[in-house]
Formats: sequence, structure tokens, C-alpha cells
Amino acid sequence: MKPIYIWGLAMLLAPFFSAIILKVKAFFGGKKGPPLLINYYTLIKLFKKGSVYSTSTTIIFKLGPMISLSSAATALMFLPIAGIAPVFSFNGDVLFVLYLLGLGRFFTIAAAMDTASPFEGMGAAREAYFPILCEATMFMVLILFYKLTGELSFASYFSGNNPAILWNSAGSTMLFVVIALFIVLLTENSRVPVDDPATHLELTMIHEVMVLDHSGPDFGFIELASFCKLFFYSTIVSRLLFPLFFPFETLNPALEICGLICVYVAAGVTESVMARYRMDKVPKFILTSFALASFATVIIMEFIK
Repeated sequence: MKPIYIWGLAMLLAPFFSAIILKVKAFFGGKKGPPLLINYYTLIKLFKKGSVYSTSTTIIFKLGPMISLSSAATALMFLPIAGIAPVFSFNGDVLFVLYLLGLGRFFTIAAAMDTASPFEGMGAAREAYFPILCEATMFMVLILFYKLTGELSFASYFSGNNPAILWNSAGSTMLFVVIALFIVLLTENSRVPVDDPATHLELTMIHEVMVLDHSGPDFGFIELASFCKLFFYSTIVSRLLFPLFFPFETLNPALEICGLICVYVAAGVTESVMARYRMDKVPKFILTSFALASFATVIIMEFIK
């Protein structure tokens, strides 16, 4: 299957996988939960509506949702899904993608600040702070991967049998990397215990409070971008958890789907059994991922030496 088709399927299925989290949370609450297609219904409803703009906003407010979605969709083009080569790849594309996602976050923050709302400014300040800690973890993981492969490319890490090679080279220390990346997944996507996407209390929100003024298609772009971003990080964790790659093309997508379901279920279980941390506890939680990645990197560097 051509990489561009895989990318299209990823964009199409990202809302579906995100609904698995809602189903898991409903199961723990003893409820039936919404249908797995609920996110598609929501997106269609939003795209049918019109957007409302405050008189205090500028063009930045309109650009935020579009750039956020564009950055998330472009990032997926550099990621090998199901072990298949990505649409684009070059040595150093890891750094490009990380800063591309940072660009989308910057315009989301700028759009929130453009509303002149103190609540959205509060959420923007939190959104600017917590991902900085995640970046430290991501760069520590990149140091580890670069030490093992000598490459700075997603294709070198996650395409074909490369994840299995990483496990063979790093051994059990890759478990620390998987846990660290899962913490990054929860943080970057504003999931429990960092943030609660279901709450609407401004004083406790991070991401949701920044998009309160968006409506219609603009809010649809933001929602779709969040689905794609969650799919991006989930695919990375899935490829490390299920590093096998079969010579038969049909088996690899099936394995990828199973891996993604496991990651999304794990996120749903986490949200069901844990409460959201107090804001002063969140940095310590995120720095746990940095400690795990640093520990794995130190062990590997010493082992290779």
C-alpha cells in the first residue's frame, strides 16, 4: 500500500480511535457510553455550522485552528505507520516534526491570547509551560535513539523491523522509554492526570480553556488536529510495544490496529483510575518521564562504551 494512502487512512481513523477512550471511561463508570462514531458526528455538526468571531480578535484567531490542523496532519506524513515507509523522510526530520508541532502549539496559544480573555490567557500560560518539560524528554529519547542508530529520522526508528532492532540493542531499558513516551502522550494531548478534557471549569483547564471562543468549522479543525496529534504519539508508543514486522502486507496494518487499540485503552484506563493532579504536581509528573528517559540513555551510553 502506498504511503499516501496510509496517511489518508490515519487521518480518517484518528477520530475513531479517540472514541475508544470514551468507551473505556464509560465502561469503568458502568455506562454504555457514546457510539464509536461519535467524533465523526461531532465533526460533521461543527463543519455545518458557522463561526462566530469576537470584535477583539484579529487574523491570528482565524489562523490558529488551520495551522494547528496543518501541523498535525503534516507531522503524520513523516511517521511510518504499520512499519510502512512514510510519505516524506530525510535525516533530521525528527527535529523538523517536533518544531512543526511546536508551531501548531504556538499559534493555538497566540489565538487564545488574541481573544483578550484572562481565562484563555491562563490556559495559554500553562500550555506554554508544560510542553517545555515534554520537549526535554523527547530530546533525551532522541539522544538515545541516535546513539543506537546514528540517524535522526522517524523512518530509521519505526519503519520495518527497526523497532525490534532498537529493542535488541537497548534491551529492557526500552521499557523506560515506552513509559516516558506514554507520559508525554498524556501531557501533549491534555489527558488525565495532567488535564481533564471533559471538564469545563476554567480554573482547572489547560487546553480546553484556550479554545472556548472557537466555534463552528474552526473548532472542528481544532478537534481534528487533537485527534491527529493523539494518533501521532499513540503510533510511536504502539510501534515500540509491538515491534514486529511481517513480510505479508495485510498482517502489519492488523498488528498496528491492535497496538493502537492497546494504547488508547491504556489511556482510557489511566483516565478512569486516576484523578487529575493539582497544577503544582503536574511538573513533577512530567519530569518523571525525563528521569526515565535520562536513566535509559545513561545506561545505554555506558553499555555501548
